[in-house]
Amino acid sequence: MAVRITIKEAAKKIVNKSSVMIGGFLGAAVPLKMIDEIAAAGIKDLTVISIGAGYRGGGVDIGKLVLNKQIIKYVTSHVGTDPNLIKQIVNGEVELELSPMGTFVERVRAGGAGLGAVVTPVGMGTEVEAMAEKIIVDGKPYLLFKPIRADVAVIKAYRSDPLGNLQYQGMSNTNPIMATAADIVVAEVDEIVGVGEIACEQVGTPGIFVDYIVQGHSFEERKNIYEELWIATNKL
Repeated sequence: MAVRITIKEAAKKIVNKSSVMIGGFLGAAVPLKMIDEIAAAGIKDLTVISIGAGYRGGGVDIGKLVLNKQIIKYVTSHVGTDPNLIKQIVNGEVELELSPMGTFVERVRAGGAGLGAVVTPVGMGTEVEAMAEKIIVDGKPYLLFKPIRADVAVIKAYRSDPLGNLQYQGMSNTNPIMATAADIVVAEVDEIVGVGEIACEQVGTPGIFVDYIVQGHSFEERKNIYEELWIATNKL
């Protein structure tokens, strides 16, 4: 059964040199409070695994970890939205492991399912080739990518019950698959409700995958955060 803990307690599950999956994409379905606490804790030399960089322009959500220079390796499908991250990669401060977006998702899924590899023709003839092994299957060339797993996955959901069953609202993004592919799973949620309040058909991640539940921002709080951000940056 999942255990409800504080944000500070959850951040202590991550130590220097940890590999950390962070759910969401470009600010959507992102565990904002947990990222803020990881940034405040100053945990260093992190390998961050996320489908993209943070919110456009940098300095927000995952971009806070970039500004703090807490990341030494970034495993992702693109980094173009964060100029600070791009600069650190170019300067050799952050190692980049890149794979196409669909391949990234399948690598995480393979990590969760215990599969040995992802084999795909996507990326052949591009710089992605250097980050995978080339193999031949039935006379055709493919790229073989290793599965992705992490020490800790920090994910975002709408609601949780005390057992850790998670309900997503709107965009679940990479959160459900990341919940299967880490040794420790921390779920940040808008609301924690009683057992039975989340109907079986609404469960997006069964509680068996979730180790810890933390209270995040309420829906209204997150709405206000993003409205203020959009006004301040003039970007959606």
